[in-house]
Formats: sequence, C-alpha cells, structure tokens
Amino acid sequence: MPLAPRRPRLTLVAALAAAVPAIAQAAPATLSHGDTAWMLTATALVLLMTVPGLALFYGGMVRSKNVLSVLAQCMAITALISVLWVLYGYSLAFDSAGMVAGHVDLHAFIGGLGKAGMLGIPRNALVGTVPETVYATFQMTFAIITPALIVGAFAERMRFAALLLFTALWFTVVYLPIAHMVWGGPGAFLADHGVLDFAGGTVVHINAGIAGLVACLMIGPRRGWPHTPMPPHNLTYTVVGAALLWVGWFGFNAGSEVAADGIAGMAMLVTQVAAAAAALTWMGTEWALHGKPSVLGIVSGAVAGLVAITPASGTAGPLGGIAIGAVAGVVCFFAASRLKRRFGYDDALDVFGVHGIGGIVGALLTGVFVDASLGGSGLAPGVSMLAQIGRQALGVGVVLVYGGLMSAALLWLTGRIVPLRVGSEAETEGLDIALHDERGYNL
Repeated sequence: MPLAPRRPRLTLVAALAAAVPAIAQAAPATLSHGDTAWMLTATALVLLMTVPGLALFYGGMVRSKNVLSVLAQCMAITALISVLWVLYGYSLAFDSAGMVAGHVDLHAFIGGLGKAGMLGIPRNALVGTVPETVYATFQMTFAIITPALIVGAFAERMRFAALLLFTALWFTVVYLPIAHMVWGGPGAFLADHGVLDFAGGTVVHINAGIAGLVACLMIGPRRGWPHTPMPPHNLTYTVVGAALLWVGWFGFNAGSEVAADGIAGMAMLVTQVAAAAAALTWMGTEWALHGKPSVLGIVSGAVAGLVAITPASGTAGPLGGIAIGAVAGVVCFFAASRLKRRFGYDDALDVFGVHGIGGIVGALLTGVFVDASLGGSGLAPGVSMLAQIGRQALGVGVVLVYGGLMSAALLWLTGRIVPLRVGSEAETEGLDIALHDERGYNL
C-alpha cells in the first residue's frame, strides 16, 4: 500500500524525476487520467471485498439462525468506518505534518488533525498523479475491511451494540496508529525501520488476526463448542463470497501502487498465482490427511494465499508468489484445523488461523522474495536478506504486541459499558431474531 501524501510508489514518473535536476523535481505533479480511472476501479473492487464479498463468505459459514447478524455487522461496520474515516481517520493515519525521517516523536506513531473532515484538502489536491479524494476513499476501503474481518472470530455470540462500540474504539486506537506507522511515509516509525508492507499484511491481516484471537478468548466459546457440531449452513454463499474476495483482491494489491504501471501489473500477477498455489496446497494437504478435498478447504486456501501475498505483492516476482502461496496454504491449514483445537479457543471462522497466521507468513517471506535473485524487485542497498527478514519480524512483533494488548484493553472497556456477549437464551434462539427481530429464511 502506498504511503500517504508522499511519493507515488516507484512509478515511472517518480523514477524519471529522481534523475533530473532539483529544479525539475519541484515542478507540480499533474493528474493522470489513466491512473485515476484505475484507482476509481480499484476502490470499488476493495469495497466489493467487504460488501458483499466478506459478508457472504462469513454468512455462509455460520448457522442459518445467525446469517443475518453477520451481514448486518459487515454492513454496519462499512457505514460506521466510512463516516469516522472522513471525520478524523484519514487525517490521523496520513497527515504527515511534523514528520522528519529518522526522528522518533509522536508524529512517528500517529498523524495530526490537519485533514480532519477533509477540510484541509483542496479539491484539486493530488497524491502522486491521482486526486487526493480518490486516494482517501481507496484507503477508506482498507479501513472498512480490517475491523470487518474481526467479526469472524466472535461470530454468533457478540452483542450488536458492543460490536459497534468496540469497532469505533479499535479503529481509532489500533488501526489508525498501525496504518500511520507503516504507510505514513518518511518519519513513520515502521517505515523508517524499513518494514515492507505493500498492501496490508501487517496493517490489515495481522492486525485483524490478533484482535480476533483476543476477542474470541475474552468473549468465550460458543455454547456447545467444540462438542456440538456447527457446520456451515450454506457453502454456496461462502464460495460466492470467496470468489468476490479473490476478484476484489486485485484492487487491494494492484491498486496499492496508486498507478496503472508495471508494478501494478506484477502485483496482479503474483496475487493470482499465490491464491492458486495456496488453494492447491490446502486442498492437497486436506486430501492427504482426510481422504477428501472439501470445497470449504479449497476456498479457505485461496483466501490464505491472498492474505500471505498482500505484503509482498509489490516486491515479489511470480515464482515468489507461488512459493508464498504454497507455504501459506499448508501452514494456515494446520493453524485452522489443529492449532485452535490444541489450545482450545473458538475462533469461529478462523480469523487468526487464516489472516493472522497467513499475514505473519507473508510478512516474513516478503523479506526473502524481495531478493532480485529470486525474481523480486531487489533489496535496499546495503541490506541483506537476513537483515530484511529481521525488519519484517520487527513489524510483525509491533503489531502483535500493540494490537493484542490494546484490543484486550478496548474489549475490557467496552464490556464495562455494554455487555460483550448475548445471553444464553438469545444465543440458543439465534442472533437474527434476538438482536434484529428478522430471519434470514422465512420458510
């Protein structure tokens, strides 16, 4: 994911500008109609990932008495974050006022309020070669899907009011600082430490994964889990949702170049092959161990591959994409099918197993497959592969520690204001009726 009003990511225009005299570099940026058209499309694709993509993907995996509750949560989060993003979210994540490369102060961890309400943004302002309004809306769709991903960890048991309050708090206290530290540009804490995250391995997936793990631990397992069977009620919805996620992910990864250029093209290619490789390895592993390949396993593998390639999508080559996807498919299969049983946490829809673990795998392997000898874009001058892996581990560690601790604190605070969990009677009846007085199916 490109950084905020800063350099457009290694576009041809930026490369040429670096080679001309300083006076030429000072020339004002000009709007590119091609780049703008692509970014408008990419923004719509990323929004498609949440509604209807993620909503259907999750909705099909829960029991029929809870399908509407998941759809309602995804829709409500989309609306809530859209408003908060304009009011203060974009500014706190991407306002670079006061930031100095290599200098650690408050600005390294959170932006200012100079763009709150979008009042400090002229209508003709550009980020690279696209309108800043388009860039801000593109970033909004990332801010929307990240808390929506967390929903899968506590599906079928959290109160709607508690969800909305926790989402608003988590977005403000966790998502915005992490986004700023990674994508805030020169002077941002993790960016200055050389952490590579092209499209959200740390900001989106590890961030959502650790929050989901903390949430399912603090809220507790579903009634009857793990002894009562709780199969998905409509895998057709889940497959359709996964397909929409796969298509939308091209906007997610290729759109993060903020230009219609060769890097965006490579990001699209590696995204496709990583998803395909992960679907095959998850399917193959399940087939070997259980005797049959499940449809849920195939689509879960594809999503795991999409997650893992996200941080590397702007730096890995095609072979790197296949390798990252293949590793993620196997590792996430065991995380989803074995890890949660071993440790006894009810991550209902495998948010940590797929997004948390997949994000960690992808973030670390980004440091490997950026190497030019493996088809990547190349390591920074003077940086070894081992050193880059260390930088990636720093990014992973910061998100796990900060995101985990703050998620726990915010859930505790939310629980003091409104109960986190529905009552046993409401859970047995189903959240559709208990919370929304509606049914997904009136048969």
